[in-house]
Amino acid sequence: MSLMRPVLNTFLRFFERPHLARAKTPEILRRSFERKARFWFRAPRETQFVNDTIDGVPVIWVEGPWARKDSPVILYFHGGGYVFGSARTHQAMLAHLSHFSGLSACLVDYRLAPDHAFPAALEDALSVYLEVSQRPGGVVIGGDSAGGGLALSLLAETLKHGLKKPLGCFAFSPLTDIEFTGQSVESNRKTDVVLPAERIDEMAEMYLQGASPRDPRASPLHARFSDAPPVWIGAGTTEILLDDTRRMATHLREAGVEVTEVIEDDLPHVWPIFHNLLPEARATLKQVAHWVTSRSGR
Repeated sequence: MSLMRPVLNTFLRFFERPHLARAKTPEILRRSFERKARFWFRAPRETQFVNDTIDGVPVIWVEGPWARKDSPVILYFHGGGYVFGSARTHQAMLAHLSHFSGLSACLVDYRLAPDHAFPAALEDALSVYLEVSQRPGGVVIGGDSAGGGLALSLLAETLKHGLKKPLGCFAFSPLTDIEFTGQSVESNRKTDVVLPAERIDEMAEMYLQGASPRDPRASPLHARFSDAPPVWIGAGTTEILLDDTRRMATHLREAGVEVTEVIEDDLPHVWPIFHNLLPEARATLKQVAHWVTSRSGR
């Protein structure tokens, strides 16, 4: 365990989780996350960021110092409970992943709730995927938290509709069951240093707006994954979404999918985003970069 881990956990417990618990509107959460991301998260030098639009959906292309334009692309979906977060808040983390893997990344600014309810986010994800998947090198899809669930839902949609399959899918601390039936939602209520369990139902209501939480497009835990490509999935032992990862990994294995399941002790929700602060975050990004390149044949 690094010396920074307990320091970061203490900071998040006393500052970040209370903020998430008391913020009254999605706009407050969005502005706060954007401001913190600009202050805390730094990309490697010489990283290139390019704003673009794919089929009407805003995206940011990220190329680390060693990324090759003829390589497969990482298609990434940010977290934020489908309510906040953006491509900008996560671009530094993807810059490091691009740097470690040598692959370009495309971050999707999908539409957010409550202004755009389910399945708007998945529609945007699918629109971008249909275009990006035409690249000769192929695509690896990924995401974190709600974005991790979105990546897995997108994977299921590609299989359901017989689309070109991605090379693989990875998910950091994904939300895979928006009904929140996992035991860890209660057992880790006091130990999760980021997510306030008392607000998860509110978030789900803003996103679903009457849709069923058991719809596999909203909760990939209920989707079918026969013939899916390999999946990397991870969470921390103290997260309320721990069982979302554990149950998802089991569900995938039962479908015959090759799964790399990583459960880290006492790391915060989506710890790789703290790459500038936490040695474990950089180690995980390097691990996933190696996994991604092994999928792409590089």
